[in-house]
Amino acid sequence: MFNNLSEKLDKALHSLKGHGKINEVNVAETLKEVRRALLDADVNFKIAKQFTNTVKEKAMGENVLTTLNPGQLMVKIVKDELTELMGGDTVGINLGGSPTVILMSGLQGSGKTTFSGKLANFLKTKKTKQVLLVGCDVYRPAAINQLQVVGEQIGVEVYAEEGNQNPVEISQNAIKHAKANGKNVVIIDTAGRLAVDEEMMTEISNIHKAINPQETLFVVDSMTGQDAVNTAKAFNDVLNFDGVVLTKLDGDTRGGAALSIKSVVNKPIKFIGTGEKMDAIDVFHPDRMADRILGMGDVVSLVERAQEQYDEAEARKLQKKIAKNQFGFDDFLNQIQQIKKMGSMKDLVGMIPGAGKALKDVDIDDDAFKGIEAIIFSMTPDERSKPSIINASRKKRIAKGSGTSVQEVNQLMKQFDQMSKMMKMMQGGGGKRMMQMMRGMR
Repeated sequence: MFNNLSEKLDKALHSLKGHGKINEVNVAETLKEVRRALLDADVNFKIAKQFTNTVKEKAMGENVLTTLNPGQLMVKIVKDELTELMGGDTVGINLGGSPTVILMSGLQGSGKTTFSGKLANFLKTKKTKQVLLVGCDVYRPAAINQLQVVGEQIGVEVYAEEGNQNPVEISQNAIKHAKANGKNVVIIDTAGRLAVDEEMMTEISNIHKAINPQETLFVVDSMTGQDAVNTAKAFNDVLNFDGVVLTKLDGDTRGGAALSIKSVVNKPIKFIGTGEKMDAIDVFHPDRMADRILGMGDVVSLVERAQEQYDEAEARKLQKKIAKNQFGFDDFLNQIQQIKKMGSMKDLVGMIPGAGKALKDVDIDDDAFKGIEAIIFSMTPDERSKPSIINASRKKRIAKGSGTSVQEVNQLMKQFDQMSKMMKMMQGGGGKRMMQMMRGMR
């Protein structure tokens, strides 16, 4: 996510290192590189220039505090301005109305249908809403079928009217159906085109007037950069939408759309899509995104994801097993499954401060746990619950069954043993002993 922009901004801000005071010369040099980084990210020239001018005004004349150096001070100023550029505050979705009606808009190929499913899943699981998806793309042959597949995948009903070519009528009938069947959120997936045209804008405007939605969201492919911003302006002129959704942020995006769109249409980015899976959706937090762009990670979001997977009852059971030396490979496997539910490995690593920069050239595969899982699945129930019984002959059998080598099995056994000891150490007063050990290693 924004790797190229992050790298260039880091290089630009690094140039202040070693200076004792910020002055006009070193600020100008740094901001020249910052502006170049923004332009390379496909940020509008006027916005990039205005951004660097604002940063310069705030940086000039500021004395460096004793606890800061010029580079750190400049990073703080740039971070604050990036946050403001992307909207400043987090803006939630309006769930008023009975039912809440959400109208999705955007060009064909922006990921609108997939995101409609992601949003339905988000509202169903995170907000405990009864959601109805509505197929109003009556032109693209596979559109309604795609929405039905998505609906089946997440367990959400899809309303469609085969043979009806009137999207206004379909959307009105869908709202009636939702009221009659206890649905409190209706998400309407509309038709898109390959480019903005009068026919499409008239149609979606007619739907908007007929149903008066609580939320109108514009879905944009973040990989299209400045074109996405221009398209957003065209849609906003007609619909006056409430917020923006940026999709495909896990791809090779330069960041121009995320950084420019708020300034151009004065509408907040509300959600981002970060992958193909139905749970790859995040509420957009401008301050957290600014941190990630500047390589500071996003610990808050990482903790939130971990908390979502945290089961207090399971945690207590695990604690008892650890205390009794009964922690086995089934428990280890369960921990892996919880980590996988938190999202893609690349995304999770990007949330750890400094890790994104350190591992920028490392290909982090979402199947990183596959080999470990294969080894564990090749064990018998007894071997999983009592790892100590795994001898040389058992290791050979496990290696053969999992398509790995005995060396890889040995490596996993060693890692498991180290992890078990560490978890045991953290029980009770063990945390203090561990701290003492760490101090002694200095």
